Amino acid sequence: MKPLRVLMLAHPDLVPPDSLKGASEQEIHTWKTEFDVVSTLRGCGHEVMPLGVKDELAPIRDAVESFKPHVVFNLLEEFHGEAVYDHSVVSYLELLRVPYTGCNPRGLVLARGKDTAKKLVHYHRVPTPAFVVFPMGRKVKRPPRLQLPLIVKSLIEDASMGIAQASVVESDEALAERVTFIHERIGTAAIAEQYIEGREIYVGVLGNDRRRVLPIWELQFGDLAQGTRPIATEKVKHDLEYQQRHGVLEGPAKGLPPAVAARIDNMVKRICRTLDLDGYARIDFRLAVDGTPYFIEANPNPEIAKVEEFAQSALHDGLKYPDLLNRILTLGIARGRSAGMGR
Repeated sequence: MKPLRVLMLAHPDLVPPDSLKGASEQEIHTWKTEFDVVSTLRGCGHEVMPLGVKDELAPIRDAVESFKPHVVFNLLEEFHGEAVYDHSVVSYLELLRVPYTGCNPRGLVLARGKDTAKKLVHYHRVPTPAFVVFPMGRKVKRPPRLQLPLIVKSLIEDASMGIAQASVVESDEALAERVTFIHERIGTAAIAEQYIEGREIYVGVLGNDRRRVLPIWELQFGDLAQGTRPIATEKVKHDLEYQQRHGVLEGPAKGLPPAVAARIDNMVKRICRTLDLDGYARIDFRLAVDGTPYFIEANPNPEIAKVEEFAQSALHDGLKYPDLLNRILTLGIARGRSAGMGR
């Protein structure tokens, strides 16, 4: 791949240093994705300009005019402190006619609301857990059709924000308490969905029109304490000490019947078409004990640090990390070219 000028967008707090020297393990963990992307792309010969973006679009315009990037590597997950505004930055890049990596604005919007995504994919015959949404300020009343236990989450936040063992509720009183927690602590509407007993499955996918489904990955919970549910809580996903203490691991899903693996592959492609996801994404499932894969949520522009599940799954499929990032760049440029963008 020829050397490119790459403008990398990230939250100002996540713009990485040029070196890991002197950084603590926790600091490195915080901005590992940004560091991996910048250092690897530079190692591939690209000229990379990191730019911190928080609540102003003008710095993006100024950087585009001065740096004249061939492509923007978009690592922003929020704007103005709101996750729901992530699509606005991408829309602005489209107005500037600059190619960018990751998902398009429509796909970001459709995937952001867990209720909307579930309704759309369910219409296309993808199994989803039954659910109900509790908007802010509304009385919490469980519909009779929705059987306990339920798992309660933020309707729009990802990265396991607000998810703990208490998120799985087995009474109407506990349901009301957890919904109130989401409303007050996370500040969003809550979704309560049927808790699926089973395995936590992640599937990465690369591509715009033609999609490459990566090997099926599984979150393995290790030695859980008695009575602990195998769910992806904030501690399980982000607490390094907790992961090491309990043996939490991620790796290829083992022992899947070929028919189940083929069904998941087909469902991933159908979900991406339905939600208009392009670039790269991760689709999350719960694989029930009867072998049914239930769609949980879609994650456009997922975590792509070298050690995380997406990159590891790609490596397992023969795609080394530098090649993965170059592929993501190529997909962004190709979409931009088809839309008449580019420099």
